[in-house]
Amino acid sequence: MTDISEQELANRREHWRRTRRLMVIHIAIWFFFSFVVHWFAAALNSTSFLGFPLGFYMAAQGALIVFVVQLFVFVWQQDRIDHACGQAEDA
Repeated sequence: MTDISEQELANRREHWRRTRRLMVIHIAIWFFFSFVVHWFAAALNSTSFLGFPLGFYMAAQGALIVFVVQLFVFVWQQDRIDHACGQAEDA
């Protein structure tokens, strides 16, 4: 059985606290662009963007763009958390 120092245990707890917070934020963003924007798409259709109704554009194109960008941002933020807490693979 390996003994874990108090500092290592504190680092693991901090890592999980920060990772959990990051996941909740990104899930909230995902929920907003997956559901909320679509719920209000009809109201957004009174405005147009590049010749398309804004509701259609945000539902069909904007959400996909946000998801791809969100993926890269999440990986970048998680890598920073991993390094800060000493949990990075290359640390």
